[in-house]
Amino acid sequence: MNDKGCFFAKPAVLGAPIPSNSPALAPAAEAVYISQKKNVDWGLLDSPWRNVDFTEENREVLMHYIASYKPSCESASEARVLLLGPVGAGKSSFISSVHSVFSGRVTNRAMVGTSGASFTQKLRTFTIQGRGESGDQPTGLVLCDVMGLGEGEMSGLTLHDALAVIKGHTPEGHKFSPEQPVRPETVGYVKKPSAKEKVHCVAFVVDATKIESHTKGMASTFRQLREHISDLGVHQVALLTHVDQVCQGTAGDITKVYRSQLLKKTMERAAVLLGMSMSYIVPVKNYSSELDVDGNIDTLLLCAVKHILQYVDLYFKDNPEAKVVL
Repeated sequence: MNDKGCFFAKPAVLGAPIPSNSPALAPAAEAVYISQKKNVDWGLLDSPWRNVDFTEENREVLMHYIASYKPSCESASEARVLLLGPVGAGKSSFISSVHSVFSGRVTNRAMVGTSGASFTQKLRTFTIQGRGESGDQPTGLVLCDVMGLGEGEMSGLTLHDALAVIKGHTPEGHKFSPEQPVRPETVGYVKKPSAKEKVHCVAFVVDATKIESHTKGMASTFRQLREHISDLGVHQVALLTHVDQVCQGTAGDITKVYRSQLLKKTMERAAVLLGMSMSYIVPVKNYSSELDVDGNIDTLLLCAVKHILQYVDLYFKDNPEAKVVL
């Protein structure tokens, strides 16, 4: 296959003709095969539909921007960003991957599970460490990890508890349970959250390989969350993970991420699922099987963080009361 062959990377034989001596495919399998065969024809565009500079110089510029970032707010020394998404979407992996960029080696700072249930059960916050003179100087970015979203009020993180985190009421280390929602009686409950305890931006995390498999219930969950979060004046973006598993061209070279027609179509479907414009959505590849960091993967992750911080700045601009020293 040439440079423009682009298809779902999961099976190695996608796009190959079905052998004449093969047994007939089951209807569902045949439908998948036909769908995947069509994806072979998507190809790679001659020029990217978004421009990203994958040079080492730009990577260093992005790292400096994030390492030196400070919120434009007198009462909040850190930007708190909440990651929300279904189980297995890659929230914890994103946190570990961003940490890996700055540490210069692949690490699993936020523990990641592999089962179908949410591995993260508690509210955990992670301050990203920059590269200061001591090598571990904290940046002004805090990523908040929580339980994965479910499709109902009794599965996964509930709407009520998600909003409690965003409002700043939920204490660090709180273990989520649909049967015991966050209330004023909760141990450690923050009754009057300050600006530094509130969430300043929400990043939805969705798996590019599962966009088509999400039910209407999950789409409804996303839309309800977005409406309530918007009412709080908090901006939202989205991270599209596992993009290297969607397109073979991207799997072989992550710098082709914005040349993939298939990935662009996947982002359009993600926009429909989330109910937001594509301009809010950025693709990322988390570190998973890699043992060493890669400059191009780093750049895509850093671009995503910069994208998030731009909306953090909008939060402080749109909320003048956050500038009041408490």
